[in-house]
Amino acid sequence: MRCLLASLVIIGAIAADSDAAVQITVYNDNLALVKDSRDLDYQKGTFDLSFTDVASAIDPTSVAFSTLDSPSAVTLLEQNFRYDLVSSEKVLSKYVDKSIRAITKQDKVHEGVLLAVDTDALTLKQADGGLVMISRPEIADLSFPSLPEGLITRPTLVWKLDSQVDGKHASEVRYLTGGIGWNAQYVGVVNPSEDGLSLSGWVSIDNHSGATYDEAQIKLVAGDVNRVRPAPRPNMMAMESMAKSAAGFAERQFFEYHLYQLQRPSTIRDNETKQLALFDPTQVKATKVFTYNGAYGDNDVAVSMEFVNSSAAGLGMPLPKGVVRMMKADTDGSLEFVGEDQIDHTPKDEKVRVRMGNAFDLVGERRQVNFQQVSNQVTQESYEIKLRNHKKDGVTILVSEPQSGDWEITESSHPYTKKDAHTAEWNLLVPADSETVLTYTVKRGS
Repeated sequence: MRCLLASLVIIGAIAADSDAAVQITVYNDNLALVKDSRDLDYQKGTFDLSFTDVASAIDPTSVAFSTLDSPSAVTLLEQNFRYDLVSSEKVLSKYVDKSIRAITKQDKVHEGVLLAVDTDALTLKQADGGLVMISRPEIADLSFPSLPEGLITRPTLVWKLDSQVDGKHASEVRYLTGGIGWNAQYVGVVNPSEDGLSLSGWVSIDNHSGATYDEAQIKLVAGDVNRVRPAPRPNMMAMESMAKSAAGFAERQFFEYHLYQLQRPSTIRDNETKQLALFDPTQVKATKVFTYNGAYGDNDVAVSMEFVNSSAAGLGMPLPKGVVRMMKADTDGSLEFVGEDQIDHTPKDEKVRVRMGNAFDLVGERRQVNFQQVSNQVTQESYEIKLRNHKKDGVTILVSEPQSGDWEITESSHPYTKKDAHTAEWNLLVPADSETVLTYTVKRGS
């Protein structure tokens, strides 16, 4: 069904779309700052001006407006954000009790006052007083005298301005919008010897803000920016030195966050997910790590790939939080998926551990073998942990045991380290097709 609009009226002067320049800074938390520069046509005195093509998810309270060549020459007196966009259903609902013209697929013409609209039919009162119900699927065309008041074709900011200048002047509008965010994804290919990987980074920008940003300058901010809802405002400060990546992004420190700027313009269309390379594949030194934590009844031994985000290891670029997907080549050369994990924002020189899954041929078994109430405040507990390796090669498994309160390990069959106030760790060698048994006794309380 087509709706034929005889006329379309927008109040005042329309913001010129020519010579537009857009900058967009996208944050992790469904937020973006848009800077839209255009040549706008001003009139001396008080007049209305409509600025179109803004995001429908805009926060109207965040709008800032200025003329670039004459900042004090134009005063914003009033602003209205109009977002009641045209649709066939909205036009029909606003034309109840008004005259319309309907043409069926059999070219039969019906004219009259629209009395009712539902999903199945329209009800018209004809000039002779008779009623006609027209099946919605049978309607080919509808025509209306004009666009109902209040409906527009695009989200629009309507300003009442007091201007001391005439003609076109370069202007910038800044606003925050929801409906758009970004996240990072990484792909690692583990090498045959499993002591390194080829790591590449991508970013995905997901745009549902209700606007398209043509040939925009794109910046991405990584970090947890505090926001006051429902009026989000990012905290902005000066930027420091820049480091370029081969993929076209430049990374720099930005207040207490990190900013990644694409070194070329790119278009972000509405209702589109756009992927851009964050950095080219780089060779990273890595270690395969097996870990066992059986305190909660789990017999699985986890396998992870671990690397340091340092220049020496092949990286050294602050890594935004995101999903790391790992692949490895099979004997026929085809890459196969071997696991994925979520990493947090990771500064340079920090360790990254990507859990791949559980090792098929490694099994852990944990049981408490003794408990003794030494006094009202002191207990003594003994544990046995068995690690079985069904692989052809020996492995080292990191055993992590949670502790609580004041604790002291009084006996242990193997050396341990006190990782922190709540954790004891053992690195245990488990030979091929063999079993290693760890026993320890811990005293709690004082």
